[in-house]
Amino acid sequence: MAKTSEQVYRQIRAGILAGDFEPGMFVPEDEFASYCGTSRTPVREAIARLVSETLLQRSGTRRVFVPLWSDGEVEELFTLRAKLEAHCAERAAELITPDEIAELRTHADFIDAALGGEADIPGFVEGNRRFHATLLAAARSEPLNQMMRIIVNQVIIHRTAERYNVSDLEQSQRDHRDLIAAFTAHDVAWAGAIARNHIRRAAHAYRLRANEAATGGAHFTEDMD
Repeated sequence: MAKTSEQVYRQIRAGILAGDFEPGMFVPEDEFASYCGTSRTPVREAIARLVSETLLQRSGTRRVFVPLWSDGEVEELFTLRAKLEAHCAERAAELITPDEIAELRTHADFIDAALGGEADIPGFVEGNRRFHATLLAAARSEPLNQMMRIIVNQVIIHRTAERYNVSDLEQSQRDHRDLIAAFTAHDVAWAGAIARNHIRRAAHAYRLRANEAATGGAHFTEDMD
């Protein structure tokens, strides 16, 4: 049975986020079709959706490519995400339920296990994804959900996760625990401040590791999103 455009969309989107198509890479329709094992018709429909989500862009000659942002533009992505994450945390602090707080604790425990002993980086990434997905759901805002999806996707495709070391991840986890405390207290200002600093600290670590990479002074691992 032929694959639907929805299936093709999901497959291409996953491939972009996984790094199968590098930022700045031009990808012809037939290459996407070969990647998905399908015809070009559902690929065209999938491309249109991905362009609307900014996971793909079109050049002046209508060629399709994965967005490539400069260092300054990546910094702007972090700035935008910090503002959105702070707003998300503030809403969640007002609206979060005891069950959702318990769910956040479960995800934090999962991350602790991933960081124990020899760090399980994929485990950390998955736990981090679950934690932030639960936080976003607790904010109960579809417009915020849509905006966060666009910004976070851009951060992922630029592989910023590869710019962090285990020490950075441990700090990120401390932020998670502090967020849980703020949510438990339903302290809006506290939650917003933690979330904003959480992303700004990640931006600082990204710049630091990028500079170390440029001078050959660090070994990087695949870490957090």
